[in-house]
Amino acid sequence: MDYDYVIVGAGSAGCLLANRLSRDPGTRVLLLEAGGKDNYFWIDIPIGYLYTIANPRTDWCYKTEPDPHLANRAIHYARGRVLGGCSSINAMIHMRGQKQDYDHWAALGNRGWSWDKLLPVFQSLEDYEHGAVDSYGAGGEMRVEDPRVQWEILDAWRAAAAECGIAPIRTFNTGDNTGCAYFQMNQKRGVRWSATKAFLRPVLHRKNLTVVTGAHATRLRIEGRAVAGVEFRAGGDSRYVKASREVILAAGAIGSPQLLQLSGVGAGALLQQHGIAVAHDLPGVGENLHDHLQIRMQYKVSGVKTLNQMANSLWGKAAMGLEYLLHRTGPLTMPPSQLGAFARSDPAQPTANMEWHVQPLSLDKFGDPLHPFPAITPSVCNLRPASRGWVRIRSPDAAVYPEIRLNYLSSPEDRLVAVAGMRETRRIMAARALAKYRPEEFRPGPAVQSDKALEQAAGELGTTIFHPVGTCKMGQDAMAVVDERLRVRGLGRLRVIDASIMPRITSGNTNAPTTMIAERGARMLLEDALG
Repeated sequence: MDYDYVIVGAGSAGCLLANRLSRDPGTRVLLLEAGGKDNYFWIDIPIGYLYTIANPRTDWCYKTEPDPHLANRAIHYARGRVLGGCSSINAMIHMRGQKQDYDHWAALGNRGWSWDKLLPVFQSLEDYEHGAVDSYGAGGEMRVEDPRVQWEILDAWRAAAAECGIAPIRTFNTGDNTGCAYFQMNQKRGVRWSATKAFLRPVLHRKNLTVVTGAHATRLRIEGRAVAGVEFRAGGDSRYVKASREVILAAGAIGSPQLLQLSGVGAGALLQQHGIAVAHDLPGVGENLHDHLQIRMQYKVSGVKTLNQMANSLWGKAAMGLEYLLHRTGPLTMPPSQLGAFARSDPAQPTANMEWHVQPLSLDKFGDPLHPFPAITPSVCNLRPASRGWVRIRSPDAAVYPEIRLNYLSSPEDRLVAVAGMRETRRIMAARALAKYRPEEFRPGPAVQSDKALEQAAGELGTTIFHPVGTCKMGQDAMAVVDERLRVRGLGRLRVIDASIMPRITSGNTNAPTTMIAERGARMLLEDALG
């Protein structure tokens, strides 16, 4: 069957696009998802990210290339492979970013992408539990709620941050995030609120919308200077579907550039290296990859409850499970981080360029057991990294994962911010408000003092927050992949609508901005369809 629109990827962007484009019953929409249905038990329970990340049932389970500035480590790089995409496995933190992020996009020549233009779009999507207050919207599909568990140690950390000049604020997301607050989350009464629940499930009854899971797109079919349709594999068979209006790539910052390269769209030399005929030489495809690197400093504490004690106790586990079962509150509703703080690494920064994700727990690395002693992890990240990497195919076979190289901390500016963030973390941990808990730094440890030693420690402790963006960036320069209306430059009937179009990463978690990009993109598609 032919369709008007074929959407590749049923993640945060794809679910919204399917909803919006299928509103007109005369418009036929196909949504292709390589993963399966989102009916896994641990998706709904917020703390279930512990069981969905690094699980091939729900995660692509990518690995980055060994990074010389990260002690030559390769990092697990989670991307959702399930209906809802990353919104089914992520931290659920609702973070728009800051005004400067979007004004920078607009200053690059991307008309209509400034903060003032985008704020109403964010608000139209939001359904804040307290109504249209605190700058949030109400009545939209994306539920936004406050945390449903409290920790004494986090309250004390917030007071310590205030002693160090990072004032407590009610909420983030007002345009300038400077300050310390508890994160709002995409949950509904203690249950994860994914893009599937928000946008896809309510419209699955539409006869003009077809959703195919287990459908791995392998190539775009290009005729002349336009895309005609999508080749994909499903159930062991190779299939092809035509798109009479447009194909929309919503496969994310890894999947979208990979599919373009497999289809002959990208840097000519790379494609020829793998025996792929060059359909359109577009050198920016897969380049400009960047992400937030968090530096996970850790401290033992005394005389206060953390998740470490509870999770390592049979009674603690039973109590947490019972509280969640009865009230949908408590630690099982936790995202990885509940408390956040934003500040400048130096006074010359125009806005906050560092963010802390403070966790009432500690562990060696994600997927490992929690430590047997009470501890907290105040992770700090650089919100505007200068380091850039890439996504490049290794093979013409779509089943072969691409090369994912981040080049974290390769920029001298990024190393300066890393050191500044670690020093500021130590200053907060030494404040009076935390003194009674006797914080004791054990990672990297008090012996690490010089800038050079701290740079090395940042590389040893640093890990991703899973925010890859930029690989099909929007703009007018030679490395831009899409224009301001998200159309792939030089090709007809093809758009990219996901986090890969960000010219520069936003300040914080990227799920809410991705949903906003999808809403903007859907409106553009519908406007253009009307001529």
